[in-house]
Amino acid sequence: MTDNFSGGCQCGAIRFRLQGTPRDASICHCRMCQKAFGAYYAPLVSSRGLDLVWTRGALRHFASSNHVRRGFCADCGTPMTYEADDGIAIAAGTFDDPARVAPTIQYGIEARIGFVDRLADLPQRETMDDINSAPFLADIISNQHPDHDTDAWPQTGHSEDAKEDDR
Repeated sequence: MTDNFSGGCQCGAIRFRLQGTPRDASICHCRMCQKAFGAYYAPLVSSRGLDLVWTRGALRHFASSNHVRRGFCADCGTPMTYEADDGIAIAAGTFDDPARVAPTIQYGIEARIGFVDRLADLPQRETMDDINSAPFLADIISNQHPDHDTDAWPQTGHSEDAKEDDR
């Protein structure tokens, strides 16, 4: 029996299915990945040797170098892929259950930011612990696509309101 892994961008315009069990999940600390993800590092899952199917939408791409292009959702901006001659890697956070694709190696460590190794030592709070300083959390409604496949998205009136807010 083949495992199925699904995922997509935050707005739901892009969805994918990966058939098979990913064996190569990584974290890349290189500066190019930091900028592409807007983060301290990029968690990526290789699709090499697996069946990757885009089930909804189409990616836009940016050539971040002469050998690499990066796929993203043109509607919400979610970084989705790292694409090079050796295959396509998918952003780990875009999987519906990212805990199933734990990293096994780190790349680009020459650019690793020193404090990343100490993130687990920082004070920790749950989201609602900040309710007093961020009262909007009490009635926040997510416009993000749920972490599972849907027949259609967006639901009627769902993202049109968000798009008008962005104007």
